[in-house]
Amino acid sequence: MWGTNLRILGVVLGTVAVYTLLANAIPQVESEVPEELSFTGDVSPEQLIEAGEELFNGAGGCTACHGLGTRAPNLLTAQGSAGPIGARCAQRVEGEDCKTYLHRSLVEPGAYVVEGFQPIMPDASRTMSGAQIWSLVAFLESQGGEVTVTAADLQAADAGGEAGAAAGAAAGPSATTDPAELIRELQCVACHKLGAEGQEVGPPFDGIGSRLSAEEIRAAILDPAASIAPGYEQFAGVMPPNFGSRLTAAQLEAIVAFLAARK
Repeated sequence: MWGTNLRILGVVLGTVAVYTLLANAIPQVESEVPEELSFTGDVSPEQLIEAGEELFNGAGGCTACHGLGTRAPNLLTAQGSAGPIGARCAQRVEGEDCKTYLHRSLVEPGAYVVEGFQPIMPDASRTMSGAQIWSLVAFLESQGGEVTVTAADLQAADAGGEAGAAAGAAAGPSATTDPAELIRELQCVACHKLGAEGQEVGPPFDGIGSRLSAEEIRAAILDPAASIAPGYEQFAGVMPPNFGSRLTAAQLEAIVAFLAARK
């Protein structure tokens, strides 16, 4: 009896040790997660612009697509005869002022897709709080236009629960380890095909296990800029580099195993 119990205990301890070693062996890539913002009721346009500029050029990852003008419109320079985004945003959709258009473009990016570009932008509310999004709007308005974002916009976002929900998304997905749920929560299908879902911006998930090993899939998730799949060079920089800080080791391994099995 005691011998059986000791063997069971040995198996349990051995299993725990293996998973602990596996978790510690996973390379962790240091990456930026948009820092939460906190403003007082008398926040100034200058404060919002400064915060929005830091997000646009830094942790928000906006320049990966909007700083080149090849994957998405360059928002900081003139477009044709129009000026930068703050000067042209009010003319994009009839009946919508600049502030409304910019905010909706961030939280419903599929609503307006500029002709000649693909719908590759993710919903900003999945990774940013209401304050962060409104700061981005203020910064973009300042590019050739008047800043109309006020403290009331931030307060309305908080009152509606947008900030709290988005702040949780910024820290990471839910606690689930179901790979299919994680892939949808992380909006991977915004760029990768998975069965009938998704877009063809990045390599399809179907058959990825026959193209890449589990180690290569893990590396591509943690450091997407390290190796670009042939034929997708023009989309380099689109995939967020912060999954190493947003996923737990168990969640990462669940996704890797799921994708590696798709032969």
